[in-house]
Amino acid sequence: MLMTGLHVPMITPFDESGAVAWSALESLARDVLAEGATGLVALGTTAEPSALTDGERRDVLDLLAAVCREHGAPLTVGANTVGDLRILADRPAVAAALSLVPPFLRPGEAGVIAHLTALAAASPVPLIVYHVPYRTAQPLSVQALTRIAAIDGVAGIKLATGSIDPDVITLMAAPPPDFAVLGGDDVVISPLLALGAHGAILASAHLATSDFATLIRAWQEGDAIRARMLGHRLARLSAALFAEPNPTVIKAVLHARNRIPTPAVRLPLLPASKESTAEAMRLLP
Repeated sequence: MLMTGLHVPMITPFDESGAVAWSALESLARDVLAEGATGLVALGTTAEPSALTDGERRDVLDLLAAVCREHGAPLTVGANTVGDLRILADRPAVAAALSLVPPFLRPGEAGVIAHLTALAAASPVPLIVYHVPYRTAQPLSVQALTRIAAIDGVAGIKLATGSIDPDVITLMAAPPPDFAVLGGDDVVISPLLALGAHGAILASAHLATSDFATLIRAWQEGDAIRARMLGHRLARLSAALFAEPNPTVIKAVLHARNRIPTPAVRLPLLPASKESTAEAMRLLP
């Protein structure tokens, strides 16, 4: 089934002792689903997964899977290795795995395609490929993306190229059939939806969740006037929420709104500044 709608990559909140704040995570997950999110993403980069222990990662997955089961919502899980993928078996709430294009190594397009083919063959659930070249240092041509879309077991892409560039326009002009294009750059999600993206994976949607859900529906329903108005406002909010490394500002704002117990992040991240937090708060509806 084609993945559409708004999917929120959940943060991992921490309490005053530095432990995971489980009740806050559960409440936040329930809130974003109640406010219009289609599904959740567990253990994406917004969750600081590399700073979590194996036990914490397992428990985050179990908690979010339980919330999604109760709401009848799909759960996507960050999983970049065969070992990560294998633990997703026998978890009915898990609809897909979000798998990053290999970072840092720059294996070339042929290497990326071979890697994703092997992951898809080993995965118990479909893959959503996470393409974020300004972080991975691995660009991909439209031709490579089309080949990736043809891999058995690849269901879509989280497209986060940093801009609406000619390759993005070419891809959206003739997207592969039955292949979900999900926007992953919060600031430019509105123009990508205008070009035909099927939905989005947006960390900014921890805040103003219903507005981001409405933005997606407005473009899908052809209500360009409403979509443009919302898109301009939400782009300014997203820019403020990403003014410092994600998810630091998002956590600071959630804490300021009494939705999580602390704004804490784990190293190598540092907490957001008061100035960035105040600017994001000013732009919230």
